[in-house]
Parts: sequence; C-alpha cells; structure tokens
Amino acid sequence: MKTKYHILFVILGIFMLSQNTYAQVDFNKRPDDDLGNYEDAYQEHFFEALKQKGIENYQRSVDALLKCIKINDADPTLFFELGKNYKALKNFGAAEDALKEAISKSPENEWFLDELYHVYMLQNDIDKALKTVKQLVKFHPDYKQDLASLYIEAKKYKNALDILDELDQQFGYNQDRDFLRNQIYDLTGDDDERIENLEDRVKSNPEDEANYLRLIYRYSETGDTEKAFDTAKDLLKSNPESELVHLALYKFYLDDNNTESSIQSMKIVLTSPNIKPEAKAKVFNDFVTFVSNNPEYESQLIEITALIDDDKSEKTLKELAQYHLKANDKDKALGYFKEILKENPNDFNTIKDVLLLQLDLNKDAEAAKLSAETLELYPAQPILYLVNGIANNKLNNPKKAIESLDMGTDFVVDDSKMLSDFYTQLSIAYKQNNNITKSEAFAKKAEALSKQQ
Repeated sequence: MKTKYHILFVILGIFMLSQNTYAQVDFNKRPDDDLGNYEDAYQEHFFEALKQKGIENYQRSVDALLKCIKINDADPTLFFELGKNYKALKNFGAAEDALKEAISKSPENEWFLDELYHVYMLQNDIDKALKTVKQLVKFHPDYKQDLASLYIEAKKYKNALDILDELDQQFGYNQDRDFLRNQIYDLTGDDDERIENLEDRVKSNPEDEANYLRLIYRYSETGDTEKAFDTAKDLLKSNPESELVHLALYKFYLDDNNTESSIQSMKIVLTSPNIKPEAKAKVFNDFVTFVSNNPEYESQLIEITALIDDDKSEKTLKELAQYHLKANDKDKALGYFKEILKENPNDFNTIKDVLLLQLDLNKDAEAAKLSAETLELYPAQPILYLVNGIANNKLNNPKKAIESLDMGTDFVVDDSKMLSDFYTQLSIAYKQNNNITKSEAFAKKAEALSKQQ
C-alpha cells in the first residue's frame, strides 16, 4: 500500500513540474534571431507593391518590389511584377532585364515569356519578338499565328506561309489566317500562288461554296473571266441550291448575251433572304442600267421591281427614280422619290427632286405645302423660297408668293440665273396682285440679269 502511494506521489510531482516548466515559455514571443523580422518586412513590401500597382502608382510599386528582392530574390514572381511595372512606366530596357531574370528562374513559365514578348512588340523589336514567340508556340497554337504575323513583319513570307499551311492543315481554314495569307499575296504580288491555294481548297472540299466564291472573285480580279465563269458553273453543278453563286452568274450571263439566264439569276438574288441588301442593290442597279440601254426588257424590270417591292434600299429607289426620269415617266419617278422620303424625310436633295417634279406635274398645292414645311428645316435655302413662290403663283396666291420670294432673294449669292427667276416670279405675283408698276420693274430686272448671262 505504501509503495502504491509512493508511486502516485512521484507521478503527480512530475506532472506539476511539467506544468511549471511550460508556464515559463511565451509562445507569442518573436524568435531571438532576425528571421521573423525579415519575413514580415518582405510580406509588407510585397503587398505594398501590389497595392501601389493597383492604383497605377507604378514607381512606388517598383520601389517596394526592389526592397523585397533585397531581402530575398529567390521568387521569380518578384521580377515578373517588376517587369510589368517597368513596362507600364515605358522603361522597356529595365522591363526586359527584369523579365529575363524571371524567366531564368522559371524557364517554362508561359506568362513570363508572353510578357517579354509584349515588351518587344511595344518596341517593335521584331527579331527579339520572333525569338520569344518561338519559345511560346509549344504552349498554345495561337502563338503560331502570332509567329506568322511576325514573319510577315520581318518580310519572311515563305516562313509565314509555311506556318499558315500547317495551321490550316491542323485546324481547318480560318478567316484571320486567310487575312494574313492574302496580306502576303498582296505584298508579294503572287496571284498565281493565291489562286493555286484556292484551287486546292475547291478540290479538297468541293461542298464548300465559300471556296468557289473566293476563287471566282480572284479569277475575275486577275481578268480571267472565262475561268471565273466556269468556276461559277461548277459551283452550280455541285450545289444547285446555292443562291450566292448567282451574284456572279448574272453578270457573266449578261456579258455572254444570255439575257434570260441573267434575269433568272437576278430574280434569285433579289428574292433571297440570305443575300445582303447592299449586294441586291448593286445587282438591281446593274439591271436598271442594262434596261436603260435595252428598253425592250422593261417588262422584265417591272416584274423584278414587283418582286422586291417591300425590300428596296434607298440606293435602289434612287436608281428606279432616275431610270423613270430618263424614260420621261415623271409620275413613277416622283413615287420612288416619295418612298425615299418616308425612310429619310430630311434628305434635302430628294426633297428638292420631289418639289421640282411636283411643279412639273402641276401638283402645286403639294409643292407649296412641302416647301413651306421644309423651310423650317432649311431656312437659308433659296430654292425652297423660289419653289414656294412659283407654287403660290400657280395657285393664284400672290400675297404668299410675294412674301416668300421677297425673303428668298436675301439668300441668293452669286447666282444671277436664280435671282432672275426670283424677279420673274415677283413680276408675275405683283401682276396678279394688280400692282403693274412693281410687276414691270421686276420684269425689267429679270431681263437685265438674263442679258448678263
């Protein structure tokens, strides 16, 4: 029993001694060496650098990063951040040095290399940029396209085309790469290679109408219309539902005196929901010109016009109006000009055309009303006062005519013909108003100006 209590007291004593010992250790106390101070200072400077960069105070960010590097330069991120700050400060030499240091510490870091690449591009240092992008291509194929662009800048066109061929082979054709490819062909003037590339595309993918259309365009551009026409017919055979091919075919048919086929192609173009209005307008305008020289096809023009009645562009409406003016069909011309005004009510030139036609067609009340309304928009245009005066004279409203004509003469500058017209209309207006003296005076003024012309 005694032995048992003795053992218990010994264990209790050891426990109490341990408690005493632990109580003497302060776990919150900094170590006696300087490592803790350095670590805190490093973190303080680093976060200060990020904060200053965030508020675009790049020089202070640089200063803070340099303090970090002085404490411990092992982390490549310090040099990466330093390089970005120097780049923002346009200190490109220092940026290059800092980024090179970051890369030396982490050679496989894509972001470090990419940042260095952009520093070289900002300096237009193509040789160094090329060297850097060659290191980047293993990370992402997009860099290969950058490499092609740089080869173009360096006038290494064969290298650029090799890269583009490789990318096309791997990923298929791409609009951006096609732009680069055409840029090379434009710079070298190598239309043969351009066409050869397009011919290969047509052979390798005969279902793709875009390749045919590009080839048709290039043949036409180089003056080889026969091959362009043949290619268009090949496209129609391989894709009878194609609508875009008729943008080329209608013109070839016209040049080949195959008018019926041309008109059929135009109908397809003009009624297609897949063809842009600008392209339709060009096709229609070409046909208007054709009919102007070949009036026997006017019935076909009327038919086509009916097909696109609800889908006419402003340019198309103007072409139709001018066509009917040439054909001396002023009523139809006026109708088309009025349609333009529905879409663009403040188009001064169209308003002027409408007013002159209204006077010609004795639509005098309409001319008086429209000219008065338009004067609110264009109060310094003398033609509006003249038209208003003529219309009111024809409507036997001499007082309104005199008021408008008197005001309008103030805006006539260096135009004796127009001023003579004003005086003639004032003479008519005063005669209607039974003021023969003034009527004769303005008639003499008009005659005097006419003699000077």
